[in-house]
Amino acid sequence: MKSFDPLTIRLPDTAADSVFNAGSEFAALESHLQVLKERLAAIEHSSGSAHELADLRLQVARTLVGLERGAEAWPLARAAFDHFIEWDQFESAADACDVLFQADQPGSVAALGQGIWLAVTCPIDPELTIELLKHVIDETPDDADGAAVAATTALFLADVRAQGRHREDLMFFATQLLGTVARRHSRVETPEQLDRWMDRLELKEPEKFLVRLRNIVDVLVQDDWWFDREALQRRLPY
Repeated sequence: MKSFDPLTIRLPDTAADSVFNAGSEFAALESHLQVLKERLAAIEHSSGSAHELADLRLQVARTLVGLERGAEAWPLARAAFDHFIEWDQFESAADACDVLFQADQPGSVAALGQGIWLAVTCPIDPELTIELLKHVIDETPDDADGAAVAATTALFLADVRAQGRHREDLMFFATQLLGTVARRHSRVETPEQLDRWMDRLELKEPEKFLVRLRNIVDVLVQDDWWFDREALQRRLPY
């Protein structure tokens, strides 16, 4: 009888498996949400730290988004965002914008634009920056240049902000993103084609593609800015 290695056998997925897994994930999120809400209520009643309160609000909001309850998540994440901006916690503010975008509410597109502005302007974790830029890539039509600008910015920031193994991993991921965008935009398949494509779209000079990213941010946010950008820049540690 032919022998099989049980580690290499993969049973086919079934609809029942998918439903079971989805149900298990939702149950776990519901349980986690209950724990977070109890902690949040305890802090609110004990006049706890404002920073801890904002962090917990964002955690609750993120969990609600995972449960597809974006309308409930929005006010919590928005309150957390305002706190983070007030206290110059710009990375946490950008993270809140990510949650607000995923909440899929009327102001979500503006939230994404402001998150990208914060992530590019402020010295924050490049991994979060790339995640925000990836939303632009995912939402942009194949033939539009916006995804190319976002992917190029992701690669640029991974290069200049990350270090060591983290930089290698982010550079690899961002390079894959750029290649995917180039293929869907202009059917680019070879390094030579990629080089010509980047030349044509002016993606090799940061002073050019970062200006184009600023224009994308302006389109996303319109006039719905939640903070004074010039005042915020004066508060940055450089």
